[in-house]
Amino acid sequence: MSPVADPTLRFEREIAGLVKPRRRASAPPVQDAPADAAPHSGLIIGCDEVGRGALAGPVGVGVSVIDIRATKSVPKGLRDSKMLSEPRREELAPIARAWSLAHAVGYASASEIDSLGISACLGLAGSRALESLLADGVDVTAATIILDGQWDWLSAAAPVPVTVRTRIKADRDCASVAAASVISKVARDRMMIEHAAEHPAYGWERNKGYASEEHRDAIVSLGASPLHRHTWLSRIVGSTELFDLAALSALEAVDAGSVSPAGAGGHPEPGVESVA
Repeated sequence: MSPVADPTLRFEREIAGLVKPRRRASAPPVQDAPADAAPHSGLIIGCDEVGRGALAGPVGVGVSVIDIRATKSVPKGLRDSKMLSEPRREELAPIARAWSLAHAVGYASASEIDSLGISACLGLAGSRALESLLADGVDVTAATIILDGQWDWLSAAAPVPVTVRTRIKADRDCASVAAASVISKVARDRMMIEHAAEHPAYGWERNKGYASEEHRDAIVSLGASPLHRHTWLSRIVGSTELFDLAALSALEAVDAGSVSPAGAGGHPEPGVESVA
């Protein structure tokens, strides 16, 4: 097995024009910026989502802001949250927050997912995270946002005009996105642990709302809670007796059938968790 690569600031520096972009076989040729173009502000916002595939709880979008002109190093051990154990994430989260100039996690609720669908709610959660940055005085319009993946779900929903660069495996390769990944994962996990005290039968303190066998069995035995994503639970759990099918059909029609079970998220009350 090959060793896991630590994220770097290489792509962030490329964006700011501090190093020449690397030529990638699968990428289009990189064009130099016009000679009269304004210098890049240096502000980079790493952005990553969390909770998209869970059965219950929020979909969250975390953001981590750095000034790449001043940021020279990456916290030791920082990686994509999926590559870290829960205790190690807990250790790294305050380090990632301190390393960032600003940071926040925005959420979209389970009821919003049911009403709007995951595509809209990713943008909604991301918009709320950016609104938190704006409230903290971050010039979001002057920054470049690095978005993990190849689909820009953020620009259309953003509260102000933004510049977005998508990159596959950005959470693995880009330190700013890895920081956002850790910050948002720890914040959402803590939220689900708190909700586990209100709904102890589902084991959320262990599964964080994801589709573990324990969680699925509890849904079959007890039915869904208000924090579950009702529009597609029946398809995942394999039971149609737990749900109001007429209501589900109406909600699924709103989303036009575009949401797959692996792509949903929510939170009981919409809003933003600032993690300053």
